[in-house]
Amino acid sequence: MPKSHRPSFWTRRRVLGATAGGTAAAALGTFAVTRTASATTTASAPGDVVGKVTVGYQGWFACKGDGAPINAWWHWAPNSASTPSPSNNGIKAWPDVRDCTKTYATAFANLGNGRTPGLFSSYDQQTVDTHFLWMQQYGIDTAALQRFNPTGGEGPTRDGMAQKVRNAAEAYARKFYVMYDVSGWTNMQSEIKTDWTNKMSAHTASSAYALQNGKPVVCIWGFGFNDDKHAFSADACLDVINWFKNQGCYVIGGVPTWWRTGTSDSRSGFSDVYHALDMISPWLVGRIGNSSDADNFYTNATVPDLADCAANGIDYQPCVLPGDVNERQRAHGDFMWRQFYNMVRAGAQGIYISMYDEYNEGNQIAKTAESQAWVPADSGLLALDEDGTACSSDYYLRLTGDGGRMLKGDLALTATRPTQPYVNGTSAGTPATATVTLKARANGKFVTAEDAGAAALIANRDTAGTWERFDQIDLGDGDIALRSRANGRVVCAEDAGASALIANRTAIGGYETFQLVKNSNGTVSLLAAANGKYVTAENGGADALIANRTAIGTWEQFDLATV
Repeated sequence: MPKSHRPSFWTRRRVLGATAGGTAAAALGTFAVTRTASATTTASAPGDVVGKVTVGYQGWFACKGDGAPINAWWHWAPNSASTPSPSNNGIKAWPDVRDCTKTYATAFANLGNGRTPGLFSSYDQQTVDTHFLWMQQYGIDTAALQRFNPTGGEGPTRDGMAQKVRNAAEAYARKFYVMYDVSGWTNMQSEIKTDWTNKMSAHTASSAYALQNGKPVVCIWGFGFNDDKHAFSADACLDVINWFKNQGCYVIGGVPTWWRTGTSDSRSGFSDVYHALDMISPWLVGRIGNSSDADNFYTNATVPDLADCAANGIDYQPCVLPGDVNERQRAHGDFMWRQFYNMVRAGAQGIYISMYDEYNEGNQIAKTAESQAWVPADSGLLALDEDGTACSSDYYLRLTGDGGRMLKGDLALTATRPTQPYVNGTSAGTPATATVTLKARANGKFVTAEDAGAAALIANRDTAGTWERFDQIDLGDGDIALRSRANGRVVCAEDAGASALIANRTAIGGYETFQLVKNSNGTVSLLAAANGKYVTAENGGADALIANRTAIGTWEQFDLATV
């Protein structure tokens, strides 16, 4: 979750502590699979936050040489003037950057598979586009763009990020809104109004700007927290909330965990502040670390919180978090799914994911190194398979997508996680060994999973982006499968090879298996196990790829490159 600008990499968790919720008191599985009575009361009809899954989007990673005004290794390294390295490292999980067309060299050792350890810059539009493409692919509705005190040296870079997020949200039909983090913002009461009036309100003209009850959404995180970074009076906070409401905004509050009781992490005397909000979103990171903790919070916080909100006509948007990779909290998805189950059965009006790209605290759901093969050898960082269960790099995006379906009623309420850690079912223990592109010798074009994988593979691209990238999964004896980076699905020789190749499978069988033939001229050919025929770029590449050739010619040859 957001951090304020602190050279020492100050985090909300470190300031607020991890003990506010107490220890777990409820055992896993003790509750019936039913929703509580609070589910019958809703303050607002579905909109862009009610009934939706929202992710917190930091967008705060920059690299030297990326064109960002800050010109630093922003948030990648404590000493942002120096290249990230094992001794200058600000993250707890390594990102999977295979879908990024541009990365920046670091001083870490090579990844476990020998590849160069590059990092992305959020200031590159392609990075933001890729992140929002993932949101589209995995059914994530809305992004809350984190915005900290913009009056200092970081301001121009944060302003630029707002425009990049707007561009990506419009391009990929996602919604976004501004989420102010007021941590450490001394002159917040006046400056937040000026920033909204002079800068951020302009983005509400975007077709992608989130609306709830017909009003532009704004979130303010940090009112009422009982620490010296949030020492605002109740009157000042109430003034800001009412000001935004008078501007016609729907106002969400990122509030302390124990806002309702006014104890522990919450200042006393803030009840009127909390109840002035249109939606309440209590903080959860650092409060729970396993499924039993999650059940304890269901009983002691979520259910009574919802009752209070229902009584006051306020919407409720609890946090769901994947868990800290480095602290081994994730339990290959069981921890996160227990939270989804609890929040949905309680009747929450929406869900807020903490966070989308929070590699600093290891709580990110965005694509992450799946094994030590994809982590710098000298970093000491863990990968998603740290508990011995192989997890694909997109696993927590897929898990979030299923959680959203359950929230919306498209998936039956279930305490059992429906999402498998690896999509290639019969090869669940065989992670991808490389990400590759294929360029057809027939026309010199890259093979693409057209329409984000919804259409057949065809060689018609001049450059390689996400749709043109495939995870190569080695099955042994020269056999491989190809998983599309466009949609996370495995390429299939449809109808036993009678129809075109398409990326639409979640498991690997005969139709999804190809023998990788290495030709004497350095190209490769693919022999489909489905029918014993070679894949061809039909009609010189003008038509879709199909496995229908008995011999290798030019149309059956591809240049395979690792990316």
